[in-house]
Amino acid sequence: MGSTLEIKGLHVSIDDKEILKGVDLTVNQGEIHAVMGPNGTGKSTLAQAIMGHPRYEITQGEVYLDGENVLEMEVDERAQAGLFLAMQYPSEISGVTNSDFLRSAMNAQREEGNEINLMQFIKKLDKNMEFLEMDLDMAQRYLNEGFSGGEKKRNEILQLMMLEPKFAILDEIDSGLDIDALKVVSKGINKLRGEDFGCLMITHYQRLLNYITPDFVHVMMNGRIVKSGGKELAERLEAEGYEWIKEELNIEDASVE
Repeated sequence: MGSTLEIKGLHVSIDDKEILKGVDLTVNQGEIHAVMGPNGTGKSTLAQAIMGHPRYEITQGEVYLDGENVLEMEVDERAQAGLFLAMQYPSEISGVTNSDFLRSAMNAQREEGNEINLMQFIKKLDKNMEFLEMDLDMAQRYLNEGFSGGEKKRNEILQLMMLEPKFAILDEIDSGLDIDALKVVSKGINKLRGEDFGCLMITHYQRLLNYITPDFVHVMMNGRIVKSGGKELAERLEAEGYEWIKEELNIEDASVE
């Protein structure tokens, strides 16, 4: 039986302003869920709150990974438990090479004395970089320093493929990508797809879902998930926008800002 990520009644505030107002969502390994919605509805807040960003205050609710309360864990413990966040705006870290960062991250998930063999690491790294059509010399460049937007996003997917978490949260991984980069990023995510991998994709655009077919699509408005369905829901949103949902649910303003 696979792992489960369960979000129950999650309320989150930033600077005393409530952003999430009761989010309920269950993601099982083997499933890909897409969360869509207009700007300012709380999608990225959901991702940051799950991973423990200090700016986001959990005021109510729980997040469980296999029955363990994620919200009681430190950020590194959440990663070790099997959660991964691909960030919308990855940080640049001078002085730490991509290769050193990845190897350290992989070893941090392993028992002491069971660190990954250097040759095994290099073989896996080279294979995944070639798969993502990345220049191999990027392994020796400082983490994200001087990378283009597309290179940063590919690098997030490289980390995902190297770490192989139980669950990935992708925060607008498609933003700012041209169509070629979008195809490569999608190819990496699809390669991981399977019974040992669950994914929560946060996106504004249906175009990502042309390359990664979600099992479930959720619409977020006013800090809550207000509608769920299959890929046909995303297709309707692409064709008609969000106004029909607002009318159906009698929502005047979908944002929480």
